[in-house]
Amino acid sequence: MTALELDAPTDPRGPHPGRGIIRRHPTRAAALACLVSFTAFWIVQRLAHVTMLDLMVYRAEGLTVRNGGALYDMVATSAHLPNTYPPFAALLFTPLTLLDVPAMRALATAGNLLLLLAVVHLSLRLVGRPRHLPGPAATLAVSALLVWCEPVWTTLRYGQINLLLAALVLWDLTRKDTQRLAGIGIGVAAGLKLTPALFAVFLALAGAVRAGQLLRSGAGGRGAWNVWLRQASVATAAFLGSALLSALVLPRDSHRFWTEIVFAADRVGEVEITANQSLRGALARLLHTHDPDITWIVVAGLTAALGLTLAVRSLLRGRRAWAAMACAATALLVSPVSWSHHWVWCVPMVILLGSEALRRTGTAARRWWAATLALGLLFGSFALWWVPHRWHQHEELQQNGVQMLLSDVYPVAGLALLALTGARLRRSGGRPGRDSAPGQPMPAVVGEPPARAAE
Repeated sequence: MTALELDAPTDPRGPHPGRGIIRRHPTRAAALACLVSFTAFWIVQRLAHVTMLDLMVYRAEGLTVRNGGALYDMVATSAHLPNTYPPFAALLFTPLTLLDVPAMRALATAGNLLLLLAVVHLSLRLVGRPRHLPGPAATLAVSALLVWCEPVWTTLRYGQINLLLAALVLWDLTRKDTQRLAGIGIGVAAGLKLTPALFAVFLALAGAVRAGQLLRSGAGGRGAWNVWLRQASVATAAFLGSALLSALVLPRDSHRFWTEIVFAADRVGEVEITANQSLRGALARLLHTHDPDITWIVVAGLTAALGLTLAVRSLLRGRRAWAAMACAATALLVSPVSWSHHWVWCVPMVILLGSEALRRTGTAARRWWAATLALGLLFGSFALWWVPHRWHQHEELQQNGVQMLLSDVYPVAGLALLALTGARLRRSGGRPGRDSAPGQPMPAVVGEPPARAAE
């Protein structure tokens, strides 16, 4: 008998053919459920006549590169959307120009669905999937559910690259410490879109703290060099490599991006609109202003310091999954603009809470399952779109209290995750965690650095 059959409760109504198939062939059942869910998702998106506006912008960027135009003067689609990404992204978008639009849209949808499977798989690996759950079955079953979260839906609706960025970062964070090129995924992701660069900062800070601990313990300068510093260095080198390549191929556009466009936070759209689920957007709606200015700078600075501190402390205590999610939440909160589709990090966040529930029994398990369900429903409810919202109408500046809460659900979720991370650190004391990725050693005692990984 399989582990699932042994653990399954006896059904007083007698055997059921469907349940028997699921127990005997969990991967087949999960694959069928995933196929049905993804097919329904694809059909619903087509019935909704999704435009994939951002994908069309990406294609226009590729065409601009091929034609020798100015990347940051172009606008694309009927919405006149400008290019806001680093020039390295435009270089990678040039193959899109080789496809006709229907084929490009179909390929982007299929590719994003495959990337969702990759993100779920890597998230399960990050949190330490329970051994009694078959890997493929867990990946397929969870993907069948989480594909309906609003950030995932909107990512595919616009043809965005958020799932690709998350997969690159998670790939790095789940690699064994003996992998010398671990960090390259974070660097490439930052080259495409700057926000993932915070993961390199987080790794560098954790590595610096660990180096200080090793130096104080008498390990010497050689011993102070550790896996996190190496990963941060590789990520930085990969990011600089992407910038150098862009400067060689697109010198004019690169100069303009790094001296002008990178500082133009309002270039992407109005700060206060509901789609902006960053602290800056939430504060703009709360204070009824187009730009919260100094208030946002102070709040974002404090949040960045808090979030990075929690992430570093979690990593030093062997809780890599919690560290990664704290860093992801921090990046989304402090970014000047975090569109709702940037929050595809809800996928590993929900999986993390679910993994905590699976590790517990009784009341504790019920509490964690309730938290998992609440977070899943929050991201699957589309609640932020229940309030009045229209481009260029500034309706968000007139919201009442209930509307404000609905339009700030993602920042609230991000802050709640940081609070939960802090609470777990406080309750656990110096006990090592159980969610480290393969190859990551645990701290031996309170206040002691983790054992040095084999390099």
